[in-house]
Amino acid sequence: MNGIKTFFNDIVNFLSVPIFSIGNTDVTLWTLTYLILLLVLLYYVTAKLNKIVVYKLLANSKIELGVRVAVGTIFRYVILTVGFIIILQTVGINLSSITILLGALGVGIGFGLQNITNNFVSGLIILFERPIKVGDRIEVTGITGDVINISMRATTIVTNDNISIIVPNSEFISSTVINWSHSDRKVRFNFPVGVSYKEDPENIKQILLDVANTNPGVLREPKPDVLFTEYGDSSLVFDLRVWTDQYITKPGVLKSQLYFEIFKSFKEKGVEIPFPQRDLHIKEMPVNK
Repeated sequence: MNGIKTFFNDIVNFLSVPIFSIGNTDVTLWTLTYLILLLVLLYYVTAKLNKIVVYKLLANSKIELGVRVAVGTIFRYVILTVGFIIILQTVGINLSSITILLGALGVGIGFGLQNITNNFVSGLIILFERPIKVGDRIEVTGITGDVINISMRATTIVTNDNISIIVPNSEFISSTVINWSHSDRKVRFNFPVGVSYKEDPENIKQILLDVANTNPGVLREPKPDVLFTEYGDSSLVFDLRVWTDQYITKPGVLKSQLYFEIFKSFKEKGVEIPFPQRDLHIKEMPVNK
C-alpha cells in the first residue's frame, strides 16, 4: 500500500511542477490537463446546444433552416467565448496578467485572419439575406453546380461531374453570381436550329414544336415556342425555346435529346439541313511575253 501511495504522490508531484508562469500564476501539467479537458467538454456541449437550438427550439418557427443555422452558430460562438473566459479563471489564470499578451496576439491574428474573417462575415450575410441556398443551381467565378452545403467559411458546390468544389463565401459577395433557381426550379433554354433557304419557316416551326412537346423533360406550361432569329450565310436560323425543371443541372442532355429527335423528324419530312458553302473564283492572270 505504501508503494502505491508513494507512486501516486510522485505522479501528483510531477503534475504539480510549474512549466511556465503567466503573471503571478504558475502553470503546471495538471493545469494544462485540466484546461484541455474543460475546453473539450465546452466544445462538445456547445455543439449539442447548437443542434438543440437549430433543430428543436426553432424547428417549429417559420424561420428558414439557413437562418436557424446562422443563429445557432452565433449562439455557439458566444457561449464558446464566455465559456473560455470562465474556464481560464477557473483554472487560476488571471486574465488581467495576460491582457497585453492577448492584445499583441490579437493584432497579429487579426492581420493573419483577415480572409477568414471576411469569409465568416460573408457567410452570415449569405445565411441571413439568402442570395443562395442549399439546392440552388448557381454559377460563380466560372464554376457551375448545385449548392449542397453553406458553412460559415465556405460553400460547397457539386458539379455535373460529381466534383465537390469549396468556394470561399466572400466570392458570393464580391463576385457576380448567377442563380438559376433563385425563385423556382424552372429554367428556359434556347437551342438554335438552321435549315435550308428553300424550307417553309411555318413548317419548320411546327416540326420543332412537335419535337419539344413530345419530350417528357420539356414543360407544357410555360409552352415551348420558336423564334425566327436570323437569315444566316447559308441557312435560316431558328431558336427553339423550351422550359424545364428536370434538366436544370444538365442542359446538354436535354439539348442532345431534342437534336436527335429534330434530326430524325427533318429526315422523315425531307427537310434539308444546310452546311456552309463557299464559292472559289480562280482568276487567270495574263502572262507577259
